[in-house]
Amino acid sequence: MEEGSRRLGTIKTRTMTRVVSKIQAIRQNEDKVYEFLSDFRNLDPLIPGDKISSWKSSENQCHFQVTGIGSFGMEISEKEPYKLIKAVSLQNNPMPFTLWIQLKQVEEHDTRVRLTAEASTNPFIRGMVNKYLKQGLDAMIDKLAEYFNPGSAS
Repeated sequence: MEEGSRRLGTIKTRTMTRVVSKIQAIRQNEDKVYEFLSDFRNLDPLIPGDKISSWKSSENQCHFQVTGIGSFGMEISEKEPYKLIKAVSLQNNPMPFTLWIQLKQVEEHDTRVRLTAEASTNPFIRGMVNKYLKQGLDAMIDKLAEYFNPGSAS
């Protein structure tokens, strides 16, 4: 290496970002909430229509369009009855991600639910992705509460 020159390190093109929703109380037992969430065909009422379109689902897979970003798909990769549902992105996604749905029944007819998403993003858009992911997760969890607790404020 010549004097005065320096090596440039490898530019990191992707970074993992983790976003966690608020914890939501659902007035239902964990088995009912788990059965509902573990089948993607049930999720229609939770999808924020202003951000997601072209929702198509089977029991373990779904495909959808995110406004301004592109087409996504995910499949359930792990189920732990009444506690956890894990979904991973399909290979052709513009942004690889994992989604965890965690459930914990704290007493009869009181199950707490939290969503966690981890996405591989470009560091330059990380802040924007975090903001929209957080809004999306919180909107979905609010819709879940409204679905099981009609008429209640979140």
